[in-house]
Amino acid sequence: MSTLEHESAIRRLLSEYCQHYDDKRADDFAALFAEDAKFTVFGKTRDGRQAIHDNIGLQKPGQDPGQHISYNSVIDVSSDGDTARAWTDFCYLKRSGNQYSITIAGRYFDRLVRDPDRWRFASRTIVFLGDPVPDDA
Repeated sequence: MSTLEHESAIRRLLSEYCQHYDDKRADDFAALFAEDAKFTVFGKTRDGRQAIHDNIGLQKPGQDPGQHISYNSVIDVSSDGDTARAWTDFCYLKRSGNQYSITIAGRYFDRLVRDPDRWRFASRTIVFLGDPVPDDA
C-alpha cells in the first residue's frame, strides 16, 4: 500500500469518527478504536474499546443535535506502514432552535495502528482551544 493509500484510509477513519458520533452510532464509533486504545478528553482517560464505547460513544438522551467539523489534518505514516500519527483541528457546531453556533474547538492528537482490515485509533487525545498540550499527546 502506498503512502497516499494509507493517508486516504486514515482520512476516512478521521471522518468516520465524526459521523458515527454525530449519528449516535456507538457500536460503529467504538469499532474505530483498537481493543487496547486510550481516549483522553476533559482530563480523563478511558482504556480499551469497551470503556470508550460506554463513556464516549454514547450521547446523553435529549442532547441537542450537533456536528463535528474536522479540518487541517496532518498525517505522518511510519516507513513500515503499520503506524501513523495525525493532528486534526476541529470544531463542534450545535443547533438550538433556528440558531447554529460553534460551541467548542480544538485539536485531535492521534496515534494510529493498522489492523489487517483497517486503520484504527491506538490513542486519541483531545485538546481544546487555549488548553495546554500534554507532553504525551
